[in-house]
Amino acid sequence: MSRRCPCGLKLDFSACCGPYLSGAADPPTAAALMRSRYTAYLEGAVDYLIATTAPKSRASLDREALQTYCATLRGISLKITETTQGGPRDDTGFVTFEATLKSSNKKFVQRERSRFAREHGRWVYIDGELAR
Repeated sequence: MSRRCPCGLKLDFSACCGPYLSGAADPPTAAALMRSRYTAYLEGAVDYLIATTAPKSRASLDREALQTYCATLRGISLKITETTQGGPRDDTGFVTFEATLKSSNKKFVQRERSRFAREHGRWVYIDGELAR
């Protein structure tokens, strides 16, 4: 059964973020990793979220808390507003986005400028700062 990918690209999940979440492929750009992480939050793919976080930040992640948070989350939309570097030939990149979400029946918008880097050839999330 096909279904649209939650990341907003209007593609089927199996042709978009699905291969990344299953480990069959690696996102080629920082923006693709950002989209796949948004999808992972909505799908409850906690292992993927942890694996795509930079190793120095992984220790601070609480798997159980992350799983609980993901279970309450519903995605409404994702809009990438800016990308700086983060392409197939870059080693670092920034992605600014607006994620409209719902958690515990409350709608909110998360605006963030996320920092990404390649580690051992794969993109990982380093950190982010809330954007206005």
